[in-house]
Amino acid sequence: MMFLCTVLLLSIIHDESIAQKITPLQGRTQVTEGMPINLSCRYDVSVQSLLWYRQYPGSGLEFLLLVVESSKKTVVYADPPIPRLDGEMSMKDKKVDLLISSAEVTDSALYYCALMPTVTENMTTLYKNLQPYSISAKQMVLKVV
Repeated sequence: MMFLCTVLLLSIIHDESIAQKITPLQGRTQVTEGMPINLSCRYDVSVQSLLWYRQYPGSGLEFLLLVVESSKKTVVYADPPIPRLDGEMSMKDKKVDLLISSAEVTDSALYYCALMPTVTENMTTLYKNLQPYSISAKQMVLKVV
């Protein structure tokens, strides 16, 4: 997981052109405690999966969930799962959502949507030869008051 986070950060720093392939639909969002939140990103490339991370000030990235592109809803949650969080993907609209059912002040953080390109070869080979530009991400700010 630490390797994945390092690769994610390297892609943000070193390859903005790749990172442009995913776009947050919100920049800064402020909501009232108890309200539902929907953070969304659009992507313009073929992807296998999209990931959501959260980062508190002075802390590292925290994996929230991974949404797999498929004909049925497939979400892989953090272990242990974080209550109130869910993910959805619309292949038609090329959009991925992070859903927070009821906002809490502790949800105030930076949120990252990240994508991984479609794999057309052996997965073992892909991870062995993973390049820093293989993952791209964008951030958005959420403040709960």
